[in-house]
Amino acid sequence: MEKVESFALDHTAVHAPYVRRITVERGPHGDAISNFDIRLVQPNAGEIPTAGLHTIEHLLAGLLRKQLTGVIDCSPFGCRTGFHLIVWGEPDAATVAAAVKSALTVIADRITWSDVPATDAVSCGNYRDHSLHSAKTWAADVLAQGISSDAFSRELV
Repeated sequence: MEKVESFALDHTAVHAPYVRRITVERGPHGDAISNFDIRLVQPNAGEIPTAGLHTIEHLLAGLLRKQLTGVIDCSPFGCRTGFHLIVWGEPDAATVAAAVKSALTVIADRITWSDVPATDAVSCGNYRDHSLHSAKTWAADVLAQGISSDAFSRELV
């Protein structure tokens, strides 16, 4: 089997919440695509309930595109402790962490149910599994802890 970077990461050595650039991949013409680990919850110490994570995912999809250029995708980890963020180019972790902090602030403080995109059967594959209350609670909790631009030491943005 191919080696997967995230399976080699020592999940007991990281200190969430953080943003970590996992890798930069280069296409055949030299184009760069960066993959980031946006870890909102300490691994093996907790997890975001599915409905809240799903709502955060829908909101980050739009909010991060307003903050960062070149967002390709933001997808939740199966362990429910955070997200992969895939972007064109090579932004640094501090820039991405600041964008995540801004997006979570909007979620915690300003979002209402009518602001959550794609919450019907036509636009979402599991539209009944959302919780704005949970999303707001988790966003506020992450913000209270602070978001680091380093996975192994607390470099708050």
